[in-house]
Amino acid sequence: MTSPRLSPGSADALLFDIGRVVIDIDFSKAIACWAGHAGCKPEAIISRFERGEAYRQHEVGKISDEAYFDSLRSALGIAISHDQFLEGWNAIFAGEMPDIAHLLPRAAKHMPLYAFSNTNRPHVEYFSKEYAGILGHFRELYLSSSIGLRKPDADAFDHVVQAIGVPAERIVFFDDLAENVEGARARGLTAVHVTTPADVGNALRALGI
Repeated sequence: MTSPRLSPGSADALLFDIGRVVIDIDFSKAIACWAGHAGCKPEAIISRFERGEAYRQHEVGKISDEAYFDSLRSALGIAISHDQFLEGWNAIFAGEMPDIAHLLPRAAKHMPLYAFSNTNRPHVEYFSKEYAGILGHFRELYLSSSIGLRKPDADAFDHVVQAIGVPAERIVFFDDLAENVEGARARGLTAVHVTTPADVGNALRALGI
């Protein structure tokens, strides 16, 4: 995927995905936790997990946590409780991404920062408390479970652009998933594909930050 052309003065706002851009994610921790409670090996359930329709419905707030965990219980073939599912579900957060703690406050001195994440209510409740410090640099968090829209859908990006109030082409968006980068570019945003922690810092330097 080609990198966008960035230069000082070419942006009025920065928009960040949260997972693997601001906060590191390790989904194997969830699988290990669930397997431990179920008394089986992680390998026995990892292949059964998929981000299917129930997953997407949960991310836009259309089904409850209980309904989603019921679907997981059936898909994974494990008989563990709601609280045990929740424990594993929130175990995925693995700390702040390298360098982000000094990059965000530096960037915030130059222009407003926003976040846009596909996420669900339990994760929002968890990371809002555990990572309040780093997330405090954002003027607003646009979360799929709150706005009822998710990346990479066009209407999701249009909603966020309108809410920010800056022309799409003046927003630089950072995301670790190629499909979201492509979705953002299709709606006119300048999007950076974050494949390593250095990608954020390099982009900010190109912007003169």
